[in-house]
Amino acid sequence: MTADNTTPAAALRPRHRGIGRDGSRAAERVSDDLRFGSGDWLEQRRSVSRYSLVAMAALGVVHAYQTGLIRRPPEPRLPGLDAARVDGSAEAYEMFKTPDAALGLASYALTLVLAGMGDRRRSAQQPWIPLALLGKVLVDASSGMFLTAEQATKHRRFCSWCLVAAGASMAMVPRAMPEALAAWRQLRRR
Repeated sequence: MTADNTTPAAALRPRHRGIGRDGSRAAERVSDDLRFGSGDWLEQRRSVSRYSLVAMAALGVVHAYQTGLIRRPPEPRLPGLDAARVDGSAEAYEMFKTPDAALGLASYALTLVLAGMGDRRRSAQQPWIPLALLGKVLVDASSGMFLTAEQATKHRRFCSWCLVAAGASMAMVPRAMPEALAAWRQLRRR
């Protein structure tokens, strides 16, 4: 059988035990919900994942510059943009003495994990997950606003790639909010 986006996870179960992990009915439910489910905030979770991947793509370019994989980050020639100046500065390497884009990539990877964790009923059964996702995207958005303000005040220039990542972070907040509110209501009923 050839698998596609409509093949249920149970039908994809390996025929042989082999080496490695075993699947469970709960994991099959998560697979089915995330791949082709609808409702129950699944579209919003996919949107958070989409925006996280956009931010990661943008930070991937910055990381390539910050580690010398490319000589100069590609950027539109518009007034006020200078990714090389911003992303090559000492401030961009201050935290843990490592490129800040690498830290951003790790952060957005955690956002992806939280967006994908649990099945469609997680707000009722595991309310801490949607609440943690909302907290995480609020941290991402705040961080993006802070870094944008830092670029404006210290460098008086902006990194276009960083602006894309900050915009994606801001766009995640309203997508994570409804499920988190449902989870909060669920916790209050307990």
